[in-house]
Amino acid sequence: MSEKRVARVTDIIAASPISFDDAIKVGFERAARTLRDITGMKVLEQRVAVEDNQIQEYRVRLEVIFLLES
Repeated sequence: MSEKRVARVTDIIAASPISFDDAIKVGFERAARTLRDITGMKVLEQRVAVEDNQIQEYRVRLEVIFLLES
């Protein structure tokens, strides 16, 4: 018989001046400090901040899935 589990989903926004990949890592590392039992993430949106025709910041909106404690 399999274990019953309940998960929760929350959105976070993370940013990095380096890349989208780095912004995802920044978001995950921050979420992992607060949330336990993260089982997955989904990138919902990617955007960039532009200033003087230069990309200044890469931004991602992440859906973080984590298990609720029983």
